[in-house]
Amino acid sequence: MNATAQTSSSADREAQIDSLVRGAIDLHCHSGPSVMPRYCDHIEAMQEASAAGLKAVLLKDHYYSCTPVTTLLNKHFSELNVQMLSGVPLNNSVGGLNIHAVEHGLKLGAKLVWMPTFSSANHIAHHHQDVAFVDKFPQTTQRMLQPIPLTVLDDDGKLREEVKGILDLIAAEDVVLSAGHLNIKEIWPLFEEARKRGVKRLLVNHPTYVVDATLDDMRQLAREGVYMEHSMCMWVPGSKFKFYDGEFLAQVIEAGTVDLTILGSDLGQQGNPTIVDGFRNVIGTVLDLGYSEDDVRKMTSLNAARLMNI
Repeated sequence: MNATAQTSSSADREAQIDSLVRGAIDLHCHSGPSVMPRYCDHIEAMQEASAAGLKAVLLKDHYYSCTPVTTLLNKHFSELNVQMLSGVPLNNSVGGLNIHAVEHGLKLGAKLVWMPTFSSANHIAHHHQDVAFVDKFPQTTQRMLQPIPLTVLDDDGKLREEVKGILDLIAAEDVVLSAGHLNIKEIWPLFEEARKRGVKRLLVNHPTYVVDATLDDMRQLAREGVYMEHSMCMWVPGSKFKFYDGEFLAQVIEAGTVDLTILGSDLGQQGNPTIVDGFRNVIGTVLDLGYSEDDVRKMTSLNAARLMNI
């Protein structure tokens, strides 16, 4: 191939990726203000998404609900044409498995409830067991109190009563239940009870990381209609949290199916690639794996839209 043909091919490739970024939805954006070091704030994240043509962005902070912020962004920056969303994270900073925090968040318009993430007993156990965990996960910019480990199960392995009330609120508002950073062994009884109580929208974030789901677990989750979101920060070159290669991405997509796989950035950390660069790179990876543009659209936009009902 001569230089002109190479340039033309490269330009076509960039145009193809640009087209697929337009209309994408990011359900895992870590902008600030935050006690974690972030390269952008919530307004800048919205502006970045708008410039690239993203359709919607869900803001996630482990310590507070960004829902009031997204309400302001949608009202005062509507010209950017990006729908901003958020949810309620059930960590120590909001009282843990706190039904009042969930009710308040849903009344404000939260579209998702995360079970405990940083405060989950499972996350804390990973931290203690892995000497390199501090290099694999963002750390706060200042020393925080030791977290109180949270689990959705009691000493007998049964779902805690306070969780059942939370599930009822999620069902009543028809919003998304995310498993947070619970272990897969906790997720099975949680989701079983959630379905019994009428929860229809179920999500597992980065099932391969901290959650400890196997490919067989992901196949079972897919059979049960559960969406699985894979974090681009774990695949994109230049990320401090790049753990996996393209071959493994193909494996997790196969396990979870194209129709239930969501690719979210999980970016915003200082020193990592930008949110849009994460999308561009991972879209390129998925195309290289042989997935069609229609498949890519499903995994970067349509599945997330269906899950979030937007």
